[in-house]
Amino acid sequence: MSTLFPTLYDFFMKPLEKRKFSSIRSHLLNKATGQVLELGSGTGINFPLYRDVHSVTAIEPNPQMSGRAFENKSHATVPIEIVQAGAENLPFEDDTFDTVVATLVFCTIPDAEKAILEMKRVCKPNGTILMFEHVKMRNPFLSKLQDWLTPAWNKVCDGCCLNRETEKLVKDNGLIIMDRKEFYRGLFIVMEIKNDKEEC
Repeated sequence: MSTLFPTLYDFFMKPLEKRKFSSIRSHLLNKATGQVLELGSGTGINFPLYRDVHSVTAIEPNPQMSGRAFENKSHATVPIEIVQAGAENLPFEDDTFDTVVATLVFCTIPDAEKAILEMKRVCKPNGTILMFEHVKMRNPFLSKLQDWLTPAWNKVCDGCCLNRETEKLVKDNGLIIMDRKEFYRGLFIVMEIKNDKEEC
């Protein structure tokens, strides 16, 4: 894991956050309830946005990212616990959380399908999974451009894959997308997902 990337992340994301992402995150996180698990919490940008939830358990594998999250944690209005762990091996019992949140994280998870299954495992039956991710675009030219750029981008941006088909992974693993919105010509998508474990 890069030690430089956490320092640069907030700097480069700030314009996007101010322009659009902050409102996307706020609207999505308003749907979180009960005991919440956040995957890949990074620098804690979501922490001040949680409202009517009991508590948030935030996992982040990169200790440099977690170190920068404490300022955002101090601005939160709900209890937040930061745990150093990876999304592919969550240290929690089955059916623990009412809501699982993932925002701009699945692009960097080495084994994204395993993380989907872990997310499904720890979320309660009929619980809610909220995702805001960038994905492979449907436009043939743009998707090929993503394929071409990904190897170099991956090295610079701490393992980020521009061409990850996260929505397909969600569907292939029996999760039900209840609501879906896309932004920037389908580069970013928001999904509200029902964890219907009987479907798989």
